Amino acid sequence: LFRFRLFSTSKFNEEDYQTSKDAVITYYNNQGYRDANIATDTVYSVDGHNLNIDLKVDEGSKYHFRNISFKGNSKYSSDLLSRILGIKKGDVYSQATVQSRIYQDPNSNDISSLYMDDGYLFFQVTPIETATEGDSIDMEINIYEGPQATVDKILISGNTKTNEHVIRREIRSLPGNKFSRTDIIRTTREIANLGFFDPEKIEVNPIPNPTKGTVDIE
Repeated sequence: LFRFRLFSTSKFNEEDYQTSKDAVITYYNNQGYRDANIATDTVYSVDGHNLNIDLKVDEGSKYHFRNISFKGNSKYSSDLLSRILGIKKGDVYSQATVQSRIYQDPNSNDISSLYMDDGYLFFQVTPIETATEGDSIDMEINIYEGPQATVDKILISGNTKTNEHVIRREIRSLPGNKFSRTDIIRTTREIANLGFFDPEKIEVNPIPNPTKGTVDIE
């Protein structure tokens, strides 16, 4: 049992409290404690104006990665995908690490970027735990590559501040090129750098046509 002071400078908010409890468990999960949970929690008044919160956390066991395999990949070898994933046998188990290495690396050094920068717009990947023995977890990463997509049309809407050609010269996804997620990200950044538009309101939307194997970029 541990005790700490929460919301010391603000009023108690039930929604924030639940979010904070979720964050505690997420922290444990990312340190290998996959089964961690809050066994009990108590909120009580101490003087009519302030609250104490007592949380009892059941950590459970600390887990580690063991065997990781890939299924469904033909474009890229399992050895290459394993190097990009960068998780070794014995590393502390963390779903956040898996998500980052598959989908969300800030420098695009993830498996999803590898495929989606080579035209695989319809690419899907699903990590599945296949076995748990003691403190070790095996994982299989299922991949659906799908067909490559080629950029067809570039559509621009909502612009009233500059000539369209000013925007088009910043666009990296060109008709006839293979779809590239990195090009989409770079296009969004460079249009924002023009200074004509609120960066938060710039949206780049891929409009796929699986039948034709093409994608329009709006």
